[in-house]
Amino acid sequence: MKMSEDEEEPGSPGARLMQTPGFNLCILAVMGYKTMIDVDLFKKELNRTLVKHPRFSSLMIVKSKKRGTFSWKRTKVDLDKHVIAPDLDPDMENPDEFVDDYISGLSKNHLSQEKPLWEVHVLNVKNSDANSTIIFKIDHSIGDGVSLISLVLACARKDSGPQSLPVVATKKQKRNVSNNGLVKRLFVLVWTLLLVMFNTLIDCIVYLATIVFLKDTKTAIKAGRGVELSPKRYVRRIISLDDVKLVKNAMNVSINDVVLGVTEAGLSRYLSTTYEIIKQSIHPLPKNLRLRSACIFNLRPCAKLEDLAEMMEKEKLLKGMWGNIVGIVVLPLTIVLRDDPLVYIRRAKTTMDQKKLSLGHKCGFTMMKLMMFLFGSKVAASVSTQILRNTTLTFSNVMGPQEEINLFGHPLAYIAPSVFGYPQGLVIHYQSYADRLMIAIGADEKLIPNPRQLCDDMVMSFENIKDAVIKKGLVKGLECC
Repeated sequence: MKMSEDEEEPGSPGARLMQTPGFNLCILAVMGYKTMIDVDLFKKELNRTLVKHPRFSSLMIVKSKKRGTFSWKRTKVDLDKHVIAPDLDPDMENPDEFVDDYISGLSKNHLSQEKPLWEVHVLNVKNSDANSTIIFKIDHSIGDGVSLISLVLACARKDSGPQSLPVVATKKQKRNVSNNGLVKRLFVLVWTLLLVMFNTLIDCIVYLATIVFLKDTKTAIKAGRGVELSPKRYVRRIISLDDVKLVKNAMNVSINDVVLGVTEAGLSRYLSTTYEIIKQSIHPLPKNLRLRSACIFNLRPCAKLEDLAEMMEKEKLLKGMWGNIVGIVVLPLTIVLRDDPLVYIRRAKTTMDQKKLSLGHKCGFTMMKLMMFLFGSKVAASVSTQILRNTTLTFSNVMGPQEEINLFGHPLAYIAPSVFGYPQGLVIHYQSYADRLMIAIGADEKLIPNPRQLCDDMVMSFENIKDAVIKKGLVKGLECC
């Protein structure tokens, strides 16, 4: 059933949270293309796919400023107001710097509520990453990162098959082939339940303590108040996804474990160098730093690409397939330079295993919903802001298509998502695409004036981890993909 222009759909609690002053988040999704963009063709494909999605063709109608409530109302989309394609000199002197400055400039203001809350900028200039670049600027109230990536993929088609939807990596279900006795299985079940209860209790205590008083140590990457209003600088680097899988298989861990370990190693390397410059000492990095990441977990089962494609084709209602349903998990990071780089991966696995056996993120989400119901979105947003303000960075990892795709009529080279409006000075996103993994960093330009160095430190840390795995002979007999 289609949603008529007269109908209105209430904004979800998560969307209301994203529209609260001081917590108004906006997504910047940078996409590099292998060819120059034909703007007319690009608009035609947008009109055929994305514009038919209810959120991308709806105005936000404020119902109550006091309670922070609003609804979505369908409207006719004028693509000329949403697609910005400036005339550029293809032979400009420094296209890399121009593209980076342009993306940074988009973080200085939010979107107008007089039209649907998105726009796309087309930069037809070749740089070192791609032949052209587009930047989607999307208000976070439209949807969370996982939902938006799923939607983009539903708009895409395989390069190898123009009529086929992309294939996205899915979690493999572990088969229980154990022949252990009933008593042993019962013991494992009881022990697992006890671990879940214990880990959930600890996570809830840390969650509440972080809201009230527990703050990270002030470091060169820990932002103060007002950082959500300052411009951001965005940088990116690509590493081989096959190399990531090589480390994953060799150490019997998950990709999330690998990227969390790389993050900890890269931050240790960057902070060590920074403190050495500042203090000019032999052992410059302070010990026992409290440095934590807020990791965003999607709590909604991901909609199938086929369902999203059908929803756009037939302009159907969303029926619970969409929204901002996410939980926040606080991940402790140990900042120290290690002789054995594989320790970073082992520590990351221990941390992630504990979080998997915890319901802390669901408890946190339930608490936010309750606070919104009792006190309104402003109070709930204030609590969410405290969690982010008292931690140092945000970290996320999203899996993309397993092979190269054609998106909006053009072959895609990479995807690099980020965000602005966060009360933190550093956001790190990992985004896979075909055989590569993008490290995308969004950093406050005053707090972290050299984000490229941080990106390089993370890439170097990963290379050290990969080399250590190979030198120790851990890849023997293993497939690298």
